[in-house]
Amino acid sequence: MFNLPRGGLMHSSPVQGISLQRISLIGGPTDVGAGSRGAVMGPEALRVAGLQAALQGLGRAVTDLGNVSGPPNPWQPAEHGYRHLCEVVSWNHALHDAVHAELMRGALPLLMGGDHSLGIGSVSAVARHCREHGRPLRVLWLDAHADFNTQHLTPTGHLHGMPVAVLCGHGPAALTQLSGQAPALAAEAVRLIGIRSVDAGERRFLREQQMQVFDMRHIDEWGMQRSMQAALADMAPGTHLHVSFDVDFLDPAVAPGVGTTVRGGPTYREAQLCMEMIADTGLLASLDIMELNPALDVRNQTAEVAVDLVQSLFGKSTLLRP
Repeated sequence: MFNLPRGGLMHSSPVQGISLQRISLIGGPTDVGAGSRGAVMGPEALRVAGLQAALQGLGRAVTDLGNVSGPPNPWQPAEHGYRHLCEVVSWNHALHDAVHAELMRGALPLLMGGDHSLGIGSVSAVARHCREHGRPLRVLWLDAHADFNTQHLTPTGHLHGMPVAVLCGHGPAALTQLSGQAPALAAEAVRLIGIRSVDAGERRFLREQQMQVFDMRHIDEWGMQRSMQAALADMAPGTHLHVSFDVDFLDPAVAPGVGTTVRGGPTYREAQLCMEMIADTGLLASLDIMELNPALDVRNQTAEVAVDLVQSLFGKSTLLRP
């Protein structure tokens, strides 16, 4: 059951924009869209790692709103190219409503996943809010995978491999229309960063849709600084910047606690630079932390690394910077 805090928070009016001083933590404890069990425990691992206290230490007013609820993982095979579609739809409707409500209150919603199929509900809510208030939107998708499969391209049917495609209008109507408009996002609003595992059909589809992808070869050749400068370029004033941070974005030597590790990801320092450059924009207005799987972690190491990096997203740095 998802409950707002008693008495609520003193939020600014929505027309004044998102307040970075007020953060609402929202748990999405499910692995219904994934191919392995364990991400259901991700929100609690982030709590144990001290996410709320870490953000409060940066001067933010942080309220943990608890978890949204949804159906259990039935662990059934795919049907018509989708695995657990009804359950994924139910979870995403709940998260859409929770995230949108916090945006309307003037808070910054921080979704603690849960598998990355939940990004459909989160980003759909953000897209709806931006459309309602006339704000441009930029989405940074930090991930080892492109998440751009469809029912016809997917080798598994796992919906955590499809959220970017769904948000761009390629998928079942129950998900593509979640924001009240299909597609929720234009392809040009999305930047995929850290990509290094793409299925064959997905690779062609990314090219056809002209998605902007900063894969690991791009980062190797350009460096993280120039890659992030390009990913953050040309944002209009007042842009709502949403970051969807799949923990498998990181190299598994840094973050072993994920269900789909892929070697060759960003190092700890590269990831820190990425986060600090996002913070430098001053435009971060919503965030997902996804695919943390404590069942595969070592003494909550990955959750602690994620909390450390999220602190950098909210302005923690070695020196005071302008």
